[in-house]
Amino acid sequence: MDFRSSSGKLSVQECPPAPETWLISGRKHALDGLRTVAVVGVFFFHTATELVPGGFIGVDVFFTLSGFVITLLILKERLATGRLRLGVFYAKRLARLWPALLALCGVIVAVGLVFPGSAWGGQTGFVLPAAAYVMNLAHVGVFGGSITGETLGPTWTLAVEEQFYLVWPLLLLVMLRFWRVPTVAWATAGLAAAFLLERSLLVLVGAPLGRLYNGPDTRADELLIGCALALLFTSIRPGSTLHVYLQSAARRGAPLAALTLVAALFLLKEPDTPGRWFNAFWTAGPTVLSLLAAVLIGSLVLQPAGFIARVLSHPWLAGPGRDLSYGMYLWHIPVYLLLMPLIPELPLRIALAAALTVLLAWASFRLVEQPLRRWANKRLEPDVDRPAREHLPERELVSVGRGA
Repeated sequence: MDFRSSSGKLSVQECPPAPETWLISGRKHALDGLRTVAVVGVFFFHTATELVPGGFIGVDVFFTLSGFVITLLILKERLATGRLRLGVFYAKRLARLWPALLALCGVIVAVGLVFPGSAWGGQTGFVLPAAAYVMNLAHVGVFGGSITGETLGPTWTLAVEEQFYLVWPLLLLVMLRFWRVPTVAWATAGLAAAFLLERSLLVLVGAPLGRLYNGPDTRADELLIGCALALLFTSIRPGSTLHVYLQSAARRGAPLAALTLVAALFLLKEPDTPGRWFNAFWTAGPTVLSLLAAVLIGSLVLQPAGFIARVLSHPWLAGPGRDLSYGMYLWHIPVYLLLMPLIPELPLRIALAAALTVLLAWASFRLVEQPLRRWANKRLEPDVDRPAREHLPERELVSVGRGA
């Protein structure tokens, strides 16, 4: 899709060139570190729930970060070239995320057939919902009876993101065709508020937990908050009054947001029983967690030399977040379920599960994700963008998704 003026030339008003000191230029390694922290939280939520009952907030962070990064990718290409090739965009997303998921499904099915008595036995029926990115709908029972998905159950979050990716780029481009970026940022925030209101109404009418938890609409506000943040940052010129104000706000707000999220990891438990706390949490809880994540993400961009950003940018955190976090998310539950009947000692089981998860994530990255990502970069990227990218190492290229 190519948005140009009637004369065939790019409209300067519609697509202003990005300044060299653009606030969101370059890769933010602290965001990679944040991915590592988020996936570790999810790992311990599933393996040591009593110790880390709030590890689920890693998913809320992922949703917000995904909305931020996907919008950043769209805006960067549009500002650089004046357009976004939607076919190429979707093909790249599929090439980035689908192969690793298919490899996971294939390994689980193969091992389950050889060892039907293992935890990976009998998982064939979950492959299609996982591979088709509809596990969240299968959890709710859209295709009949609701299913847990077992080893592939966590793919519900991937489904929410992929369903969002199908709609958001087109909607964003349409809005940018008629409105300037700051207006689109406000409109996106308004959409997030609308989905918050919808979830509130669902809680009010007594919607079941599965519907509130897995719905692409009931999670849309979290993704849209990240999108609005990216749009806001795109419209800011470094050194402007707004930039200075936001930096000042980030200095005060980031430590509070970070401490709140860390405390929530160990203290917050998702309510699953109807009552006042259930209604309050599922009305505003995901939005509040997403806003806290947005404050933290914003501070990492606005203050790349700040203490939190420097910690999260450390190679031991940024490296796994960049290369392994997606694979770690995919493999951690299958590995843990496979080990449960084999290793009764919980500490040993968790340690071994962590080691095997990292090993399988590394294998997925080196043998599946990285080769196909290189192929996609060569075959699918717009020609106008290729010369500039050929001078950058692959790790500096911005990618998208849970493991980006």
